[in-house]
Parts: sequence; structure tokens; C-alpha cells
Amino acid sequence: MFGYIVANPNALDGARLERYRGCYCGLCRALKERHGNLSRMSLNYDMAFLVILLSGMYEPEEQGAEGRCMVHPRRRRSWWRSRFTDYAADMNVALAYHNCLDDYRDDKKLLSLAEARVLERHYREVSERWPVQCAAIEETMGRLAELERSGSPDPDAAANCFGALMGELFACEPDPVWNPRFRDFGEALGRFIYMMDACVDLEKDLKKGSYNPLASMGKRLTEAEKTGILKMLIGDCAAKFELLPVVQDADILRSVLYSGVWTRYAPSLKQKKGESER
Repeated sequence: MFGYIVANPNALDGARLERYRGCYCGLCRALKERHGNLSRMSLNYDMAFLVILLSGMYEPEEQGAEGRCMVHPRRRRSWWRSRFTDYAADMNVALAYHNCLDDYRDDKKLLSLAEARVLERHYREVSERWPVQCAAIEETMGRLAELERSGSPDPDAAANCFGALMGELFACEPDPVWNPRFRDFGEALGRFIYMMDACVDLEKDLKKGSYNPLASMGKRLTEAEKTGILKMLIGDCAAKFELLPVVQDADILRSVLYSGVWTRYAPSLKQKKGESER
């Protein structure tokens, strides 16, 4: 369900692209330091977006350098991090833990269960550090699981549920002025992520008989109709972003919301087109 909120590298110049990648590398380092090497396997760009947005809003002190790692051993890469990097690393672990449990419940994947067990101790630590966010994750994932078990035909119910989860993650600061807008933005982004995942997996889920919030529309839902739904949702998300007074790295954030989110969707359309032409 994660990994759709990425930048379009073609929409960023060299310096902006390096800063974006540096955020991702900083998040990877934070995961290793806080939760061990295996946690880095759960790393995704959605949480890098969270770091850039919160850092852009509050402009905290940053630290950074260059270095090599096991993924990029031959070339030194720059990285940077702020206090929001540590927060995002913790949320990355929390989401990965519950996502693994969800995968095991849905498809009985033993690998997902094994991954959840590896992350369980780290999730308990994150829960103690961020009880409000983890309680929200547990509550909304529980409600989402119930909607899936009941086969709810209402696509908005499931999308709103996941939106509530993301809204709580984005409204992490004790800031009564801007938290309501951060929550609104996170909720809109969560609805988009959930529906993007539903659109990508619709045909596969219909064949397997798995739950999909769009299944009630079945094969009548064309690719153009799916794209229309997603454009409406990301348009709402972009409008809520523009209400936030973010200046630092705003161009990177806009590259994600206005073009980057489609870079993971376009390959699925090409694959389906190729399959239909055979």
C-alpha cells in the first residue's frame, strides 16, 4: 500500500534531486541506528516525503555529510536528517509492522508473518515513544480490517479510514494553529494512497476474490475512470498542500504531488495495455 508518494526525477534539477535523495539516505541511516539493519528493508519514499514536508514547515536544525553504505558501496552519497527524520523512521517501522500483519491476515504469507515478528520488538519501542500515533494506527487498521472482512461495498469508507491514519501521522507537532491543516492534508493523501493501491490491484483482486473497495464496480470501471478518480483525489490533496506556508523544498514537494505520484501508476497501465493486446 506504500511507495506511491515519490518525486519525478525528471522534474527536479541536479541540486533538488540530490537533496531529495539525501533525505531518503538520511532516513535509511536513522532506521539502521534506531531499529537495526533489517528495518531498512521496509524503507519507502512516502516517509521521506513526510520528512521533507515537516522539515520544510518548521525548518529545524539539520545535520548531514557524505558516505558509503552497503547499498551504495562504490560511490559516496550525501545525506541529511532533522529531528523529523527520527520520527519518520519510527513511523516507518510502525506502518511496516502493521502492513506485514495485514498481508499475513489477507494472504497467509509466512514471510510477512516472519517480518512482523522481526519488527515486533521495535514496534513496542515506537509505541512507547509515540503512543498517540500508534494508537491511531492500531485503531484505524482494525477498522479497515473489519471493513475488508465484511466486504464493504463503499469505497469511501475504507479510503477515509486510511486517510484518518495518515492524518494522525502528519499532525505530529503540538501546534494548534497548523495541525488541523496538516491533518486535513494527511487525510487527503491517505485517501489517495489507498485508492491508488485499489486501482492498481483491482483486476488481480477480482481474479483472486480478495477484497478491493472498487470491486463493486467490477470490470465496468475503465482505466480512464480510475484515472479520473485518482486525479480528483490528488487534486484535493494538492489544494490542501497549498494552504500550508511551506517555502523550504516546496518545489520538491510539488514535484511529488503534481507529477511524481503518477510514476508508479503509469507502469501498471502499460503492463495492462500490453496484456490486453496479446
